[in-house]
Amino acid sequence: MSKLETNKVSRRDALKLIGVGGAGLLIGATGIEAASEKVSNFFSPSRADASEILPFYGKHQQGILTPAQDFMYLASFNLETSLKADVKNLFKKWTEAAALLSEGKSLGDSDFPSSPPIDTGEAIGLQAMKLTFTFGVGPTFFDKLSIQSIKPSQLKDLPHFSGDNLSDEWNGGDIVIQVCANDQQVSFHGLRNLIRIGRGTVSLKWMQHGFQRSSSADPSGSTPRNLMGFKDGTGNPDTKDEKEMNKHIWVQNGDGPAWLSGGSYLVARRIRIRVEEWDRSSLLDQEQTFGRHRATGAPIGEMDEFAKVDIKKTDDNGKLLIPADSHVALARGKGKIKILRRSYSYTDGLDIRTGKLDAGLLFVSFQRDIEKQFIPMQDKLAKMDLLNEYIEHNGSAVFACFPGVKNGSYIGEGLL
Repeated sequence: MSKLETNKVSRRDALKLIGVGGAGLLIGATGIEAASEKVSNFFSPSRADASEILPFYGKHQQGILTPAQDFMYLASFNLETSLKADVKNLFKKWTEAAALLSEGKSLGDSDFPSSPPIDTGEAIGLQAMKLTFTFGVGPTFFDKLSIQSIKPSQLKDLPHFSGDNLSDEWNGGDIVIQVCANDQQVSFHGLRNLIRIGRGTVSLKWMQHGFQRSSSADPSGSTPRNLMGFKDGTGNPDTKDEKEMNKHIWVQNGDGPAWLSGGSYLVARRIRIRVEEWDRSSLLDQEQTFGRHRATGAPIGEMDEFAKVDIKKTDDNGKLLIPADSHVALARGKGKIKILRRSYSYTDGLDIRTGKLDAGLLFVSFQRDIEKQFIPMQDKLAKMDLLNEYIEHNGSAVFACFPGVKNGSYIGEGLL
């Protein structure tokens, strides 16, 4: 049994948490037993709501096909070691911790009261809240461990796109962890504990939080809106269609090194929105820019959000209803290129350099092939998209996300 499993909150300390001890001993033996049972139930995994738990182990990693939760943290790490053994040990610890945390369990206390607790504690008593972890590695990971021979050929920095204004503080990284949950404190707790476990082996390069409308604010589960007020993710492929997922999302046997089969490529782009300029534009201009009606999310000229995007449809005067340089027209193209968008809005307060809001979209997508899917789509958008007047890409990173983890195994086992 592992240290994380054996280091649990002591019975005595748990009793203190519910006010038993000292004067509380006057309740008598029966009361103590009842209180002890209450403590046992409180810390028992059976207390967790099963509907809030998503399985960590499986054919594919969590957090890819998982319906987007309310909150997300995306963290990029630098390796501080060149030894495979160190990374293997870290991946084992991360796997063990992620599996426990996904079930709403605590990582426990130290065996010694004078030592810091193993778990940081801010999620004690909280449900799992559909917490998921997704792990991947970047191009430089292979260079630092001198294992370039098993590096996927397409795992490399994206080319410079027209209009990019990238900042190194938001670029790249050796390892990525995406943590999502329906509660921000739960998601931060998950990432914080993995950061803590990794100290000495990895260091945090950058971290971005993300949010969308909560499930309680929109029980219908409709497509979330970005900070420009438009629905984001309408054109995603059907995640329940296994054939579609194998075609567009999951890396297949023969696509590259065997260790990546069943995984996916993650592209992250930090896109700042010039919200002050956008807020001064007319609704007509906004809808022409996106190529969709803001209220419904439907393509211009249609009523339903999921109506077919007909980029050749004209009005009575022969004018295209959806501008050829609108976002939807360019992103859709001929409809053959599909990626799975899993993006979140962000706001980092005031940019003191400009006196304007630092807010935008943390674009995250998963795809089977970056070179055939993401790059041609983004190249077209960067050159022609009407939306470029209002946005700026200032961060960029790519990662190869591992296939799923079998119980008893660990993330990246096939690689290491």
